[in-house]
Order: sequence, then structure tokens, then C-alpha cells
Amino acid sequence: MAGRAVLLIPHRGDAADEGGLPGDYRKILAIVREVDGPVQVRAVGERLGLDASVHGKLEPLRAKMTKLGVRGWLHKRGDGRFTARL
Repeated sequence: MAGRAVLLIPHRGDAADEGGLPGDYRKILAIVREVDGPVQVRAVGERLGLDASVHGKLEPLRAKMTKLGVRGWLHKRGDGRFTARL
């Protein structure tokens, strides 16, 4: 794709479904959808098997979840928790 930027994480409206997302992003979406209500990054990290007691282990996950929020796949609430967009 010479000369064109390609988004690894497409905007929700640009993608037919979440199947176009990388596997780790699809796992994050599935976990957020399974939870009844808003979810903290720490809870998602624990479900993914990350050591949630180490702050540095959660920061890459927080960045991925924020990117999903910016692209319209998740909603980031003012309190820092995330919900799935319908």
C-alpha cells in the first residue's frame, strides 16, 4: 500500500465486523461484552492472564482498550472503565 496509511485497528464504521481486528483486540472485545456493566482494565487483564499487580503489565492493555474506544469499538467512561458499544 505505497503512499497510504493502513490502520491496524479500523474504525468501527469502516469494518464489516470485528473479524478484521487482530486476535488480541477481539479477545478484549469478547471479555468486555461478557461483563455485565462497565469493566476496569485490571479485570480484563486478569481474564487475559496478566499479572494485574504489576502496573506496567496493564499499561499496554490500557492503550489497546483506549484505541478500541477511539475507533468506536468500546466506550471509555469518565471514570476510566469501559463498556461495549452495541
